Order: sequence, then C-alpha cells, then structure tokens
Amino acid sequence: MSSNLTRRALLAGASAAGLALALPGTATAQRLGYAAFRVVRVRPGEPARPEITLPDGYEIVPGERYSVASRAEFYTFVRGPVTDGIDVRVSWPRVPVRAVVHQETRLGLRRHRDGVAFTLPITEPSADANQPTLQVWSHPDISPGVHFRIEHNDPDRVAGPWTTVEWPAGQVRSVVHQLIAAHVICRDSGLAAVAAAKGHRFVLMGFETNNTLHADNPPHWHISYNSGPDFGAKTHNPHFWLDEQGRTFYNGMDVTGHGRSKHYVGDPAPVHDFVGDANGGRGDLVVTFTIREDGGLTIAPATGPAYAIAAGRDGTLLDEVTVLRANRPWLRITTRDLVKPGLLLVRIDGLENRHESRREVLRYDPLTGVLQ
Repeated sequence: MSSNLTRRALLAGASAAGLALALPGTATAQRLGYAAFRVVRVRPGEPARPEITLPDGYEIVPGERYSVASRAEFYTFVRGPVTDGIDVRVSWPRVPVRAVVHQETRLGLRRHRDGVAFTLPITEPSADANQPTLQVWSHPDISPGVHFRIEHNDPDRVAGPWTTVEWPAGQVRSVVHQLIAAHVICRDSGLAAVAAAKGHRFVLMGFETNNTLHADNPPHWHISYNSGPDFGAKTHNPHFWLDEQGRTFYNGMDVTGHGRSKHYVGDPAPVHDFVGDANGGRGDLVVTFTIREDGGLTIAPATGPAYAIAAGRDGTLLDEVTVLRANRPWLRITTRDLVKPGLLLVRIDGLENRHESRREVLRYDPLTGVLQ
C-alpha cells in the first residue's frame, strides 16, 4: 500500500488530544468537510466503543459529544477534505454489527472478521449538518403549510443529558398522540391551508433523546409557525413542556426578535405572521395557544371555531387524547409506537360521527425513520 494511503487506527474512546491528527498541508487549500456515521449493534449491550481506522488526512472530531456510545449503537463524526467517499474500517470484536447509518441511508458494508468497512462521503459543511445521521424520525406530512415530524425515541439509544435522568416513558408515549392530534387540527381548521397561501408553514415536532448536539430536554413538543418557507424565516416557536402524565404545564415561546415569552395554565400565547406592521411589527394574528387545566392545549385560530387537545378518559394524556371542536368532543386519538420493528399504530375514533373513525399503520425503517 502506498504511503499516502497508509491507514491510522484511532481508538474512538481515546482523549481528544490522542484523536487529533494534523491535517496535511493540502487540506488548507481544500474545503473542509464533515460526516457522521452511526454503528448499530445486532443486540443492545453494555455501551462500548469500537476501533475506527481512517485514511491519512482525516480525523475523528475531538470532544465527548462527537463520539457517543449507547446500549444500541455508537456514533462519531469525521472531518477532512471534502470528497465523495473515504474508506472507513470499524473493528469491534465480539460485537456483531447490524448496520451503519449515514444521514438517512444505510451504507453498504464490507464485512471482515472483527467488524465492517464502508465508504463514507465527506461532504457536509459542518458537524451540525450531520444531525440527521443521529436521529430516527419520520415525516408523515411535508406539504405546503405543514412540516410534520415524529421522533422515535428508544431507551437503548439514550445519550447526553438523558443518560443521567429516568427514562421519560410517559412523555415519549403521550407526545405522539398529541402530535397526531395537532396535525388533524391544523388540517381540519384550515390553519395549514391559510399558512400555505402565505408561503408559511406550521412545524409539528416532539423531542429527541439521543442527540448530543441538541440537548433536547426536558421533554417537550412544538407547534411552531414559520413566517416563511423554512426554519430561517421569522418564527414563533412554542416549547410545550410535559410532565410524567403527558400534561403540558408550561410554554416557553421563542419569538424572532422578541425573545422568549413564558406562559402557564390559562395564559393565552398569541402567534402572529410577521406580515405588515400590526401588533408591533409581528403582523396579523394566526392562532392562540392556551394551556388547559387538564394539561391539554386549546388551539384557537384567528377565525372559526376553537379546537383543543384534552385529556383522555382516565384524566391523563398517556394512553389517549380527546380532540374537541367548538367545545364538543370530536375525536379520540390513540397511538402506539413500536420502535424495534418500526411500526406506528394510529387509531382515531369519531365521537360525533363514526364515519370519521380510521386506523393507520405507518411503517418506517427502525434505524432511520424513513417511511416505507
């Protein structure tokens, strides 16, 4: 093997000083790229770190948050000159490797006695641009007026602050019911259609428990409003904090140019569209969110009837939520997310009209979240 292709073995658990490689002089003249990859184990076990071998000129990004082990997987970040692909070798004796994920793709593997090898593209401009590699999330609806994402959280994949606290089992269950309910409300109320007509969108998201680049805690969820087509637009970004019973008890809403406003039970949180000079430059009213006494959420469009996500029959939001329309029980929504096989079961029961009842099964890749 020629000297310029000599490989260096890097122990992923070594100190930052030990991991740092001097990039060759040509690297300064080339664009620096980043890539992350996630090594998924066949069976969860005691968190451990494999040995990673990279070509000359490439290094593991230093720092604990860039090399992370959980029971189910190990992920790390690489940097070096931009290229369509470098050869990476993972040696992990006695730990069978199920797959290696980069962005939302399973990479092709070349298996050897102690592990696997694969080709890794080094193309992203920053480590942060590789966050999709770390996540298992699905997008049931990305259409004009809506960007809907569901995070599939697994206790075997916890990382960062989530390793020091009890697993938020109730919040993980409840947030999916509430996201499905919020999506139904955005569609039925016309909120999504009005946003689309302006070139705006609602963003529905939960929280993630394995991303050391985004300490997404405590448990919360979002119905954000982008006054434009993407996350770079002026935004109202509510953070609905959840307790162990799935109840919302606080809304810290970040508003572009205005900081964070704090809302508790009974406090209206108005959302504006930043169009025109009304409301101190925030524009016209779009919707108002108000936390309910039962831990649910009232969603009141600027025009038309109000909706609400309310507690289920047991008084919590753990197993189901009730959706109200014009203060009348309209739907009951129950979900069950089976993260190991990649199945999200959704049951919607019509309380006013049984013909509005439906059952859905969303199948997704359990390692990437990509819908199948």
